[in-house]
Amino acid sequence: MKLTKGFRELVAEAESEINSLDTHSVDSKLQSGGSGLLLVDLRDVREVKREGKISGSIHIPRGMLEFWIDPESPYYRKEFDDAQEIILYCNKGWRSALAAQSLKRMGVENVSHMAGGMELWVKEIGRIEEN
Repeated sequence: MKLTKGFRELVAEAESEINSLDTHSVDSKLQSGGSGLLLVDLRDVREVKREGKISGSIHIPRGMLEFWIDPESPYYRKEFDDAQEIILYCNKGWRSALAAQSLKRMGVENVSHMAGGMELWVKEIGRIEEN
């Protein structure tokens, strides 16, 4: 199978359209305890079990995000009722970039992704919640 566009190009396109935050900016937002901030871990459940997650984040499998955020979906989750700002993260920042682009296309205005993902968070910040 020949692709005309690879994942790196898709991620680069997404990152040109969305807001990216570094780990220190995300940490600062978490430390300030802003109400309405929803930090979403998009990694696979096995990654979360194996590596833990950022404290205060909720886990939403990447494949369910668009269904869980849409009030018209039978899968809608009430966690989004009071969300004023959404920050997405995954392992490297690739899935979260694509997911942020998708939410932006759905009309979500205050959505960002954490560049570098969990790998960079662990290296630069280090605080995780064990499972």
